[in-house]
Amino acid sequence: MNIIEIINQKREKRELSKEQIEYAIKEYTNGVIKDYQMSALLMAICINGMTDPEVLTLTDAMYRSGETLDLSSIHGIKVDKHSTGGVGDKTTLVLAPLVASLGINVAKMSGRGLGHTGGTIDKLESIPGFQTTMSLENFTKQVNKIHFALVGQMGNLVPADKKIYALRDVTGTVESIPLIASSIMSKKLASSAECMVIDIKIGEGALIKTIEDARTLAHFMIKIGNQYNRKVVCVLTSMHEPLGTHIGNALEVKESIEFLKGNYQKDLYELVLTLGSIMVHLASSISEKEARKKLEENIHNQKGYQKLVEFVTSQGGNLEQLEIAPKVFSVKSTQTGYIQKIHTQKLGEIVRMIGAGRYQKEDTIDYGVGIILTKKVGDFVLENEELLKIYVNQKDMEIGHILECFEIGTHFVEKAPLIYEIIR
Repeated sequence: MNIIEIINQKREKRELSKEQIEYAIKEYTNGVIKDYQMSALLMAICINGMTDPEVLTLTDAMYRSGETLDLSSIHGIKVDKHSTGGVGDKTTLVLAPLVASLGINVAKMSGRGLGHTGGTIDKLESIPGFQTTMSLENFTKQVNKIHFALVGQMGNLVPADKKIYALRDVTGTVESIPLIASSIMSKKLASSAECMVIDIKIGEGALIKTIEDARTLAHFMIKIGNQYNRKVVCVLTSMHEPLGTHIGNALEVKESIEFLKGNYQKDLYELVLTLGSIMVHLASSISEKEARKKLEENIHNQKGYQKLVEFVTSQGGNLEQLEIAPKVFSVKSTQTGYIQKIHTQKLGEIVRMIGAGRYQKEDTIDYGVGIILTKKVGDFVLENEELLKIYVNQKDMEIGHILECFEIGTHFVEKAPLIYEIIR
């Protein structure tokens, strides 16, 4: 058996055997198969897809490529949440401490940005002093103490995914449904959470573009969860415009702080409460309706914010030292009318271009740069009225291509629904 045969077989749209998939994952993890060879296989998978048995085998091989977390010392049920990625998606930064403020255990691993979509670890690393690594012992102690800890991939946990994840970001294979499913679920299985809520983003600003593809992804992830006796709920949500108003690592932390102090955008509020009520319900005997009520209370009494501060402080961070890029440019509309569409992926690419994301694995992120939207879909804007502010560290900023992200017309346009479907 060799990798060339495996690449050729998948390129020719033939199903890979269990042995072939396990061989490819094992030998890539061990360094026998090179990056350029795995890139070719990933591209073949991206183009030709995978069957249910292939996805189940791929997930299992990645899951078993390293250690698994023994979280048995954590008292009570552990619940996790994951998003497939979007623009301005700071949901975890708000949702996890809010759920933990009700005494629900959130023992979470998160990833870095992929393509034009941001990553929770990058956002947290914009907080001065914040540590995204810790020992398993300290991780479990923190969850038992404050009900919440969040780190990047630990030690030798799912090393195959760690390598493949970084490779996908720079080889144009980010949007493959089988690769998304196996990446997410291998990490979730290894992190030992009994209950999982998956936020599957749909739209121009997401990795998944259609509701049909989102349903396919949900099918894969629920099927994988069932095989390992894990409760998985998939929530299909809109990413036809950025979530909230802030895009960029430190800026999204700033918006999360404001949310938990009671100053929130309606779309982010609805998403957080929908996901949070499911999480609390899965991990307790509380109904989703009652869970939502309790979550709302802990926003307004700021217990969610207090939990965020406790979490950040526990991992060495200082929210008061958060730094935003010093140069601010106001981008104004060239016409009067209603915002009919925002080209969200283009906007995400602009934020990536000014330094908030990576093009190569080795790239350094500029945590303080980003965008704050003043107007969103459905809003009325006057000629020469502000659409957004862009925060940069460079001296000059070309704003012409930013205006191309907005379609403005004479008629009011309804927003796409935020929550499309909940698949249990």
